[in-house]
This record gives sequence, structure tokens and C-alpha cells, in this order.
Amino acid sequence: MRCLFLWLCAILCCNTVFGESDRDSLKVRLNPPSRLNLPAPALLVDSIPGAIVERLDDLYSKWYVTRLHEGNYVDSVYLMEYNSGPSVPDSVYLNRLDALNSAIKLSYNDIVRNYIELYTVRRRAQVGAMLGLSSYYFPMFEEVLDREGLPHELKYLPVIESALNPRAFSRAGACGLWQFMYGTGKMYKLEINSFIDERRDPVKSTEAAVCFLKDLYKIYEDWILVIAAYNCGPGNVNKAIRRSGSKKNYWDIYFHLPRETRGYVPAFIAAMYTFNYHKEHNIYPLENELPTMCDTIMISDALHFEQIAKLMDVSVEQIRDLNPQYRSDIVPAGFGKSYCLRMPYNHVGDFIDKQDTIFAYNRNSYFNDSDRTADPKNRFKKYAHAHAAPSNKAKLIYTVKSGDVIGKIAEKFNVRLSDLKYWNGMTKDRINIGQKMTVYVSKDKVAHYQSKIDAKYAGVAANAEVEAESLSEGEFFYYTIRRGDNLWSIAKKYPGVSNRDIMKWNGLSDRTAKNLKPGQKLKIKI
Repeated sequence: MRCLFLWLCAILCCNTVFGESDRDSLKVRLNPPSRLNLPAPALLVDSIPGAIVERLDDLYSKWYVTRLHEGNYVDSVYLMEYNSGPSVPDSVYLNRLDALNSAIKLSYNDIVRNYIELYTVRRRAQVGAMLGLSSYYFPMFEEVLDREGLPHELKYLPVIESALNPRAFSRAGACGLWQFMYGTGKMYKLEINSFIDERRDPVKSTEAAVCFLKDLYKIYEDWILVIAAYNCGPGNVNKAIRRSGSKKNYWDIYFHLPRETRGYVPAFIAAMYTFNYHKEHNIYPLENELPTMCDTIMISDALHFEQIAKLMDVSVEQIRDLNPQYRSDIVPAGFGKSYCLRMPYNHVGDFIDKQDTIFAYNRNSYFNDSDRTADPKNRFKKYAHAHAAPSNKAKLIYTVKSGDVIGKIAEKFNVRLSDLKYWNGMTKDRINIGQKMTVYVSKDKVAHYQSKIDAKYAGVAANAEVEAESLSEGEFFYYTIRRGDNLWSIAKKYPGVSNRDIMKWNGLSDRTAKNLKPGQKLKIKI
């Protein structure tokens, strides 16, 4: 009987402490679990790691304070410690959390209360700034969450992760609103390079975060555990579950989680409470420079923010704030790839009307397009005359003899090896005895080379005394067929030229093309 009595007492105590008879969630009514019912000072230190408070203050000082004019927006009420009389009773907090009717189970205990008071009492300025930004970012988050069928309450995660700062960068290397690590960002197909970091893109990063959250939910099927895993990784959550004896309730594995994660879920619940009941605590949104309405423009060519700012009534700073993913004030579009540019809604029409002028404005100073593309065919047209028929030069024909190497031949005529190879359409250094090689020398040096080189091996072309004419597009360059040549090998020497082109230019048929002979000249259009 004594055992039965003790068993019944234990059941009654558990139902009283946890209030599970009428709640699915672990809502600790007025008292948390006995193991969490620590003295207030000790609980405060344990439940709110200093790193979290320090990070919140750091993000605020780097992002918001620099954008607020002194005394314009920040009322003194935000900057002083809040003393509004007696504290809010636990029953009020609990009823307000219940009234949210959240799809994510919300717990309440002393730890959650400490975080609520962190936001509503000690960090009121930060909350006011984040409330102001939420009107811009939350609709983006909600749209993606709704499209993927995830709870809208997950929009409060970036409040904890980055304080709604798209440029937030942690010591561990996490970046953006959702604080993606480099590897995780790449895994979820976010583009990260010297010009763009889509971890800072509000829409792209939200889409990646939603995919990550969906993957975590497939593992745990519990949104509170998903939120914990988002912070510390599924490995740490799985380890905590094993150490707790395979329990899958956040508060059951609480002390087995990393210290920061212990505060992460309570901070999430507190942020959700604060954003919904900020008026009850006399906290109101601070103004910011982000427009309430924006639209997206697709950019298909490289564009600098200053090109826009110089011709439109919008500042570079505002363009940066709307497009934080671009690291160097450049939209790196072009080569068949387009990127999005967010602009204030009232400026979109003006941009479309002026876009030709905007793209052309001081383009050479922002982008050096001269070497942006390298068209081999155009480069051949540009340099063919310089190498194939230099002006004020005489053309010599040198016959390769035994013992010759191409470097020595170039040295004999005092020309560059690269020029000699180019004049003769050579890609390798191999030469054959008896091979005819074209060399261009100064006209006043023809006699010198004739006396220096045995006439048996060198001579002056018939047009040696005639200054070469400049070649222009549409003119023909004449190629002398050598032993072993065929149309395919000849065409390879001239970028953009095919063997069919050579047949067309020279009136060759399939039959006559097979009977080409060394010494025969072919026209090559350049």
C-alpha cells in the first residue's frame, strides 16, 4: 500500500508541476521543472550567456547606430533602463503566449522570462531598431515560408541569428540574415565569390534556410528541436538525445546541449513574444531608410551602383542596403547571366526609362570592356597585317637546310621567334629540311641578309621592293600549301575558319580538294 501511495503522489506532483493534462507543449505554468528552479541570480547567468548579449549589442552598434542621426529617432526612453513599476506577472506572460496560437509549441519558465526581460527592459533600443526593420524583411520571409508550407513563426530566427542585419558576420565565419557558414551556403546552392555573396541576399538566403529547416524537420519532426539543431547542428542535438536516454523533448535534453543553444530556444520564444507585444511594453519601431515598397529589376550587363546614383535620385548607401549581396557595389551581370537589383518602387519606372543612359554613363571608368572578351577571330583580323605583311618590310623566303633549328633562323634574321612562327602558321618548333619559311626584314637590310646568307638558301620575293598594303576585313591572305597539308590542318591555323570556308573561297569541290599540291596558294579571308 505504501508503494502504491507513493506512486500516486508522484503522478499528482508531475501533473501539477508540468501542467500536461491540458497542454501539448511543455508550458511550465508558474514554476519550471524542479531541476531548472534555481535561485534567480544563478539562473540568469546560466540562461543568458554573455556571448549572446555581447553579440546583440555588437550587431546593433555596427548596423543601426551608424545609420541613425544623433537625437533624431532614438527617444531617451530607449536609452535608459526601463523602470515602469512592478514586473509583469507570470500568468500574464503565459496567457499572452497562449493567445499567439503558434504552430510551434511555446514553453514558459524562468529562463524564457529572463529573455523576455532582456528584450523588453534592458535592450529596448535594439528591439526598437529591429521592429523598424521587420516591416521590410518579414514580408520576404513570410512569402517563402508560406510557399513551402512552413510555420510563419520561423521568421523570428533571423532576429536571434543576426538581429536582422544582412551583413552580420560571426567569428566562426557565418554570414547574413540566417547566418550560413560557407560550406552550408554552397551546399544549398548559394553563390559566393568575389563579387556576390548570396548568404546576404534576403530572398535567396531565406529560400536556402527554408530548405535547411525542412531537412531538419524530416529528422526530428519537432520544431523546437529543429530550432535547436539550426543553432548548434544536428550532431550536437543527436548527442544530447543519446546522453539524456533517447528523450526527445528540448527541456529534457537542455543540460546536454551546448551552452549557447540552451539560450537559443528561450531567446526565440522571447523574441516572438516581444515582437507581438511590444506596445504593451511601450516599445515602438525606430525609423530606418529602407523603403516600405520595393521591386526587382533584372540586370543583364555589368552595372556599378554609382552609375545609378549619379543619374537618379537615390543614394549609393540606399542601393547597398537594398542589395547587400553585392560585395563591391557592382552587379556582375553579363555573358548570358542576369542578376536581380532591388530598387524603391517609385524609382523603378525612372530606371527603366533611363537604363540605356545609366549603363553607358562613364562606362570606361567603371569597366574596361576592351579586354573583357577575347574573340580569336577578331584578334586575327587585328594583328594579321602586323605579322603577315608588315609595312615597310621586305619578304624573304628562307629554305631550311640540314642542321637548322627554328631559334637559330630567327636569330639569323634578328626577328622574334614568336613572329617567325606566326608568319609561317606554326604551332610547334619542328621544321623539315627543304621547308620554305617566310621572313620579314627591313628593306634596307635586304642586301645585308643576301650577302650573309648563301643565295642557295635565301632569296628576295618578287614583291620585296613593294611596300605591303594594309589588309582590311574582307581581304584575302594567301597561304602557300606545304607538304603534309590538308584543308583541315590549314583551317586550324586561322581561328573562325573552316575547311568548307576555304573550299568556297577557292572554288574547290570535294574531288579537287583532295588533290592539293605543295606550292599551291589558297585564299584565306580575314
